[in-house]
Amino acid sequence: MKFKLVLISFLILDIFLLALWMSGNKTEYKNMSFAQLKSFFSDLAWKKGAQYAYGVLKKANLPPNTDLHLLGHVVGDVLYKQQGAEGIKICTEDFRNACSHSIVVGFFIDKGDGALSEIQKACKKAPGGLGAYTMCFHGLGHGILAYKQYDLPKAIEICKKTGTQEHGNQESSQCISGTVMEIISGGGHDKNLWSKQRKKYLFADNPFYLCSNSFIPKEAKTLCYAYITPYLWEAVGADLGRPTDEDFKKSFALCNQMPEEDKAYIDTCFGGFGKEFVGLAVSRDIRRVDQMNDTQLTTIYNWCQLTEDSAGIMACLNQALSSLYWGGENDRNASIRFCNVISDQENKRNCFINLIGQVSAFIKDSKYRHSFCQEIPVQFNNECKRVLDN
Repeated sequence: MKFKLVLISFLILDIFLLALWMSGNKTEYKNMSFAQLKSFFSDLAWKKGAQYAYGVLKKANLPPNTDLHLLGHVVGDVLYKQQGAEGIKICTEDFRNACSHSIVVGFFIDKGDGALSEIQKACKKAPGGLGAYTMCFHGLGHGILAYKQYDLPKAIEICKKTGTQEHGNQESSQCISGTVMEIISGGGHDKNLWSKQRKKYLFADNPFYLCSNSFIPKEAKTLCYAYITPYLWEAVGADLGRPTDEDFKKSFALCNQMPEEDKAYIDTCFGGFGKEFVGLAVSRDIRRVDQMNDTQLTTIYNWCQLTEDSAGIMACLNQALSSLYWGGENDRNASIRFCNVISDQENKRNCFINLIGQVSAFIKDSKYRHSFCQEIPVQFNNECKRVLDN
């Protein structure tokens, strides 16, 4: 009991010191480049502790289009060096689970293949809802690819070892999705080697080469096509920091050019845009995804409509909703409002039915379920109660 009281006292003191530091801190984050932000938060984590640095990162007024997930990794890398795999206990799901991702990546880079069973145990402690465990392996995929010097087939072979029957081998599929994301948008561990290696898998005149390749197992193709979106923007010549409506139209059109044998994944191709649109609508400030106003939510809806393909629009909206709701870890109000800003009735209905399904899959709390059904439009109440009251 005494130990618990001491622990609570230290926690209260830590919160007080953080608030005091924030009130007196005059750091002009808005004038910093991403490289300067990385250096600042890394130094802060070493000086004050990674947990403290995360607290500052949650509140800092950062420049638009700052990659908060990558900054979360910067602090998480220090946390791993300070506390090892046990550091995952203090991670939170903020910054799209960047903290737990850093822990497992660091652990793997230190110990290699032999660490997989220990990483599995660590991932079971990952913070967040029911999807946090498998998403932990997505982060691992980033580290495996770097460890294997950006050799994608070799990294995928290691990812295959992570799957379990208990979770329907989702671990391996998520791990592979991490390698895909890393080869497209990563390179933090060795930029020069990454730049050289990615040319083996990414071709502007054949943008689906990576996902259609035989080294991507069938069970991982869906996630591969879901994560390839930023490369589709790159393939049409977009400025990835600020892609335009015209870029979206051109890259949406690429989905219709998928290899015939992979046309079954065309909805996933369209859906990947919705996932990315959510971050773009808040200038990539993922801390505030569930605090979007209706204008920002409408922007996502309008972007999805740029495909002019009815099935593509629905797939885009579905994935945008999933990114907003994030397995129940975000405030549901933003997801409800997103469905409400959709003007055409077919997609509005599909959005609410989809959201009801996500609540069913991720939330077991009966009070939450009951309150949710009362908050959505009355025409969906009966369906909501039918699904969630069981």
